Amino acid sequence: MPVLFVTGTCTEIGKTVTTAAIAATALGQGRSVAVLKPAQTGVAAHEPGDTAEVVRLAGPGVTTAELGRYPEPLAPATAARRAGLPPVRPEEVAEAAAKLAASHDLVLVEGAGGLLVRFDDKGSTLADAARLAGAPVLVVAQAGLGALNAVALTALALRSYGVDSPGVVVGSWPARPGLAARCNLDDFPEAAGAPLLGRVPEGAGNLPPEEFRRRAPGWLAAELGGTA
Repeated sequence: MPVLFVTGTCTEIGKTVTTAAIAATALGQGRSVAVLKPAQTGVAAHEPGDTAEVVRLAGPGVTTAELGRYPEPLAPATAARRAGLPPVRPEEVAEAAAKLAASHDLVLVEGAGGLLVRFDDKGSTLADAARLAGAPVLVVAQAGLGALNAVALTALALRSYGVDSPGVVVGSWPARPGLAARCNLDDFPEAAGAPLLGRVPEGAGNLPPEEFRRRAPGWLAAELGGTA
């Protein structure tokens, strides 16, 4: 997987921290890593965005790139329109990912929100970009109630676009998981039609970076370079 797209079943579920964990694991194996954020929303021009957080956690060896930045925390198409700025097109995402893949062992493309969030006025989505790039899409899910339906819908959408998924990662696994979360570990593979590939602990992004990098491989399955 020289290029791997990362999407979430919704926003604020640990997508960036999961991306950082994959990046940290790959760097620890001596691989070169780039992280591409097609559309960063809700962050002003002078503020650190998601790629900066990945670098902070995974290490300064990560190459980063951003195609569009919009100040309001909205869907990329809406945020671009309201800011009077050009949207990000799926062709740009696929081209940027290919250029980074030419000089890196692994390129992680982190989406904004969920898979079908609109990127432009034509209704283009991260799924369109992944299809053009010929790259799989990792699904980051929440742990508890509602997660199975969201994972199933995301997987269904990916299949409708003809895009593969290596599996599902729980982006914020609670220290004291409830019944629904525990049962979901068995049910995610059936809902996604793909394996469970890891659990990133709740609050992992607050760990000291050195500890984050040391522990990250243990949160991920072998398919993502981990040891879980």
